[in-house]
Amino acid sequence: MSGPRVRPKWRPSLGLVVFSVLLAVLALPAAIVIWFRALDNTGSQMGPVEFGALAVALVLTLIIAVVVTRTITGPIDALVRRSEEIGRGGRGAIRPLDSYGTREIARLAQSLLDLAGRLVDRSEYVQSFAAHVSHELKSPLTAIRGAAELLRDEEAGPAMTAAERRRFLDHIIADTDRLTILLGRLRDLAHAELPMAAGQTNVAAVAEELARRFPQLQLAPTGDTGRQLALSLEAAAIIFSHLAENAAQHGASRLEIAAVARGDSMIVTIADNGGGISPGNRALVLQPFFTTRREQGGTGMGLDIARAMLRAHGGSIRLIESEAGAAFEIELPGGSPG
Repeated sequence: MSGPRVRPKWRPSLGLVVFSVLLAVLALPAAIVIWFRALDNTGSQMGPVEFGALAVALVLTLIIAVVVTRTITGPIDALVRRSEEIGRGGRGAIRPLDSYGTREIARLAQSLLDLAGRLVDRSEYVQSFAAHVSHELKSPLTAIRGAAELLRDEEAGPAMTAAERRRFLDHIIADTDRLTILLGRLRDLAHAELPMAAGQTNVAAVAEELARRFPQLQLAPTGDTGRQLALSLEAAAIIFSHLAENAAQHGASRLEIAAVARGDSMIVTIADNGGGISPGNRALVLQPFFTTRREQGGTGMGLDIARAMLRAHGGSIRLIESEAGAAFEIELPGGSPG
């Protein structure tokens, strides 16, 4: 569904308004000269001073017209054309203007380019995401259908043993469990893309929440654990829980969380002592749906959910080098002093 439309009616262009005002300004000294000439009973013609005044007014008006055209009407027309090109051409049309004229138009143009870039990124992300979801849903659905057809056609063929029947039923249950997990992750990701309630928390509070959710992990918070993060405890718990869950699934028993203030930002490093990430997978680990535990029900969406939620709060996450296990660095805006 398209957005709201501007009601069609005749409206003057910006150029017409501006140049009409300039013509009125030019006409003012001419009208003054004519007025005084009409009041002059001598009937003499206009003198050099009057002609000079009119010439100066004309020159000044032309100069103002050129300045307005180069700084206001021209850049605005170019911005309108560029927005139409972006609507038709996508990412290739997202490029700076040749001239912005004024500071306000430059800010407006930058806002438009930033918005267009985010919309194009979002569109490409949705297309890629839809393809991944289709692939992820297809595998368990195909397996469920195949097992159900074999059970249905059992009467026409050789009878199954109890062990075979149970194996097929176990496969159906496992695949439905996988679909349930996948749909839950999709719901989490949809929530991650939405703005959550504003709030603040700190690493100490997050560590307490993780200790409650993951009693098998030994939590070791260090550094500026009391420094506020511009992140609610609910959002922080979701982000850090995905990282803790990955660590636990890869055999970690200890999770170190180090917080360091860097200017107006907080840098939080999360490192575990688990199996780590192989060099070949390091470039893939933050991609949606990438997982090394697909046979065990992994969806590969945990880190993508964490990244989406961090992005919604002005933060970021990246994989960093570690001597053992896996380590991630999260950068978040710092909150107000607690």
